[in-house]
Amino acid sequence: MVAIRPRLAWQRTTVRELIEETPRVRSLVLDAPGWQGHSAGQHLDVRLTAEDGYQAERSYSIASAPVEPHVTITVERLDDGEVSPYLTDELHPGDELELRGPIGGWFTWRPTEGGPLLLVAGGSGIVPLMAMIRQKAALRSPVPVRLLYSSRAYEEIIFREELDRLAAEVGELTVEHTLTRSQPEGWSGYNRRIDRAMLEEFTWAAEERPLTFVCGPTPLVESVATLCVEMGYAPERVKTERFGPTGGAV
Repeated sequence: MVAIRPRLAWQRTTVRELIEETPRVRSLVLDAPGWQGHSAGQHLDVRLTAEDGYQAERSYSIASAPVEPHVTITVERLDDGEVSPYLTDELHPGDELELRGPIGGWFTWRPTEGGPLLLVAGGSGIVPLMAMIRQKAALRSPVPVRLLYSSRAYEEIIFREELDRLAAEVGELTVEHTLTRSQPEGWSGYNRRIDRAMLEEFTWAAEERPLTFVCGPTPLVESVATLCVEMGYAPERVKTERFGPTGGAV
């Protein structure tokens, strides 16, 4: 007899805080009394209901660490989006949202799974990986973590100040950026799309058997995952999560 997983129920949440991450990206800190907890890397569904009864649903990665008391999602505004413009431009503290989750079990990490841990992100693909970094920091996990993060421009780096702080404060955490479209004066980091030379320079040799998570626009994810396997990484230790067609090249 096969056990059937119960369908996730919608629950009402209240917006506790709104954090402007970049001109196009906002984090929503939610009070969710019925939340049953999550693993770093999972996502949830958000549902909006209009006055005429019309409903729209979208999935968003969870940015908060499992040990945090509130659930945080980070949303990038899409100009032609049906939901993201409301979440990034019109929502206010005290407003209510419906959500259900957590969802997903493959693209997740717990400190007990060890490492070393290679995280590769493009654009807002940083969100589920940030949950992993925040979990490592909160639990003071000794697992070595390296993040390689591709953004189009300096002002588009999501969580930039927090990543800088954590890289300076948390042991065994290295953060490296590459800016593909424009770079500020004096920029000394990478300035191209992620390629094999960059990966070989930044990360571990295949013999170290790094556990790898790649998240971002589909072209970036497919390219990086292929390069990791070509470098000798075990395919079953390279986990990917990608955007749909709305994800721009990074």
